[in-house]
Amino acid sequence: MKPKALVVASVASMIQQFNMQNIQLLLDKGYIVNVACNCKEGNTISDEKVKEMVRSLAKKGVSVTHVPIPRKIYDVKGIFKSIKLIRKMCKKEKYALMHCQSPIGSVVARAAALKVRKNGMKVIYTAHGFHFYKGAPKKNWIIFYPIEKVFSYVTDVLITINKEDYTFAKKYMNAKQVEYLPGVGIDTEKFWLENFDEETKRAELGITKNDLMILSVGELNKNKNQEVIIRAIAKLNDSRIHYFIAGKGNKEEYLRNLAKNLGVNLQLLGYRADIIELLNTADIFVLPSIREGLSVALMEAMAVGLPCIASRIRGNVDLIEEGKGGYLCEPDDVDGFKNRIGKLIFESEKKTEFSKFNRERITSFDIKEINDKRKLIYFCE
Repeated sequence: MKPKALVVASVASMIQQFNMQNIQLLLDKGYIVNVACNCKEGNTISDEKVKEMVRSLAKKGVSVTHVPIPRKIYDVKGIFKSIKLIRKMCKKEKYALMHCQSPIGSVVARAAALKVRKNGMKVIYTAHGFHFYKGAPKKNWIIFYPIEKVFSYVTDVLITINKEDYTFAKKYMNAKQVEYLPGVGIDTEKFWLENFDEETKRAELGITKNDLMILSVGELNKNKNQEVIIRAIAKLNDSRIHYFIAGKGNKEEYLRNLAKNLGVNLQLLGYRADIIELLNTADIFVLPSIREGLSVALMEAMAVGLPCIASRIRGNVDLIEEGKGGYLCEPDDVDGFKNRIGKLIFESEKKTEFSKFNRERITSFDIKEINDKRKLIYFCE
């Protein structure tokens, strides 16, 4: 009889963005794989993309069960309802392995697995960036640290994706095993488009070869902090600069109005299926986030060879080397971002140096290397 595995995340978009390789590895090893996540609310991809993911997994024999895992820690009713549903799945299917992620999703999954874990089920948890970190609000430490601490006792393997979290988890968490796995890995080869028609893409986007395209990829929310880039561009007062953001979120109207009031050329692109083309068209990639685990968007920009300007925070400092692949600024430092953007505009040789460095550096985050490490975590006792 084939062993069974359950992959759990709060939302379907986390399955699509971070777990497709995990699922494939399990399938290749002969596992029957089930997925449990919230397919209806809180996703950062469109409903159609969620349905497309479910169909794609179904073709591989992977069933996806909708579990209404809430996004808010104080939704106690929703949390207990979700625990009950996943506990029922665990009891019925007798999984040999569970891999869970996201703060609430992992708590729901590990709480549901308390009994079956005693029968030998291996519980793996990937922390995509603890909500408590250096400089985090005190309430994050008060709420999330005790929860993570308690549930680490019922975790067989705790995977961290950046060095700061790894160091902290080794010292303060109680999982049987703590591992550092630098992200989900990316297929670095597919991001470099050698014969790409940049001029046609720029015309499609409404800019010319003489314009400067600055790109961000991510949800339009407070954490992604795109406001600081709009304010930085406004200070540069250069009409050639166009700021593009691929993503949707609750800050859309605010950012649009801010850019209009400050005279900044801003294009909000929404969900896009052509991220690789956008990256190959852009001149500079910016990631001014307040908090990250290890940004896939930043890794993808590096794989294309874009010079990157990012906030000096956990995760970003694991990827960007100051003055070699780009620049790091404090998240709220408008003048810092302004100066670094201006520097790259006028020092074209820097862009060439950064491009070469980033393409070489990102090879250590390639999916092949990450998969080899992931196999050891999954399948070694």
